[in-house]
Amino acid sequence: MSRHTMPTFALSAIASSLLMMPVAGQAAQIATDSGDYSPLPAGIDLGIIYYQHTRHDEFYASGDEISDLAGIEELKTDIGLLRWVHYIDVGGYIVDPQIIIPFGKVTLDTVAGSTSSSGVGDPIVGGTVWLYNNQESKRAFGLTALASIPIGQYDADKGPVNIGENRWKLITQAAYVTPLTETFSLELIGEYTFFGDNDDFVGMDREQDDQYGVQAHLSKSFGQSTKAVLSYYHDFGGESSLDGIDQDDELDNNRWQASLQHFITPDMQLQFQYGRSIDVENGFFEDNRFNFRFVKVF
Repeated sequence: MSRHTMPTFALSAIASSLLMMPVAGQAAQIATDSGDYSPLPAGIDLGIIYYQHTRHDEFYASGDEISDLAGIEELKTDIGLLRWVHYIDVGGYIVDPQIIIPFGKVTLDTVAGSTSSSGVGDPIVGGTVWLYNNQESKRAFGLTALASIPIGQYDADKGPVNIGENRWKLITQAAYVTPLTETFSLELIGEYTFFGDNDDFVGMDREQDDQYGVQAHLSKSFGQSTKAVLSYYHDFGGESSLDGIDQDDELDNNRWQASLQHFITPDMQLQFQYGRSIDVENGFFEDNRFNFRFVKVF
């Protein structure tokens, strides 16, 4: 059987989902949370710890489930992130240089057996600049650029089941934040990602088209310390090729997520999240996503 028939297609489509797991989820390269684009004063630092657990047993190609055909039983991820954010003033604009370090474990169970990878992933560095920041109205507009550096754990023989990606990425976002009422706020984010090549993907060269998407957060505040959020994520593009052969795995996937944020002290916040997929064109259908985040303000 040719390596470019269905099993290879399935492998590439699996990669489209797995390679983004260490950062933030099923598709978005950086899945934002409510409040991420509300700038803090210069001199503030944030230390953040994330934990994400997901399980998937349905895999889709061109809108059809092919889990049995591809021999897929279950994908499990347990991913953590360490993130440091520092707010500074540059010429009157708030800027937040930051670093994100992913780590954890990814396991893919198939009829042929189980493959897993664990360790530290590719670090992400960059930041946001707020071009508009009205403290009175609480409206803000920010632009973000983040680079993923390919130095994380990677085993070419494991293909998509890796914590690292063995390629560079440039992730860009633009976001607008506005209150709707005294207690409701809306955040709209657009994302566009450029990918470098992975020249050692189970003996093949893997290229990927640009990926883009939208994210939205509708939040309601309950006093000064608690907020409930309903979020929506929709991702497009990102079709991959192996040794120049297009894999027809372009994304058109969306999901929802509910969050609860609470400051247990004035400088410590907890966040709990649950979400799942709505529709998946190519990739894994996310049955359940459980996220936890702890933020310490310095």
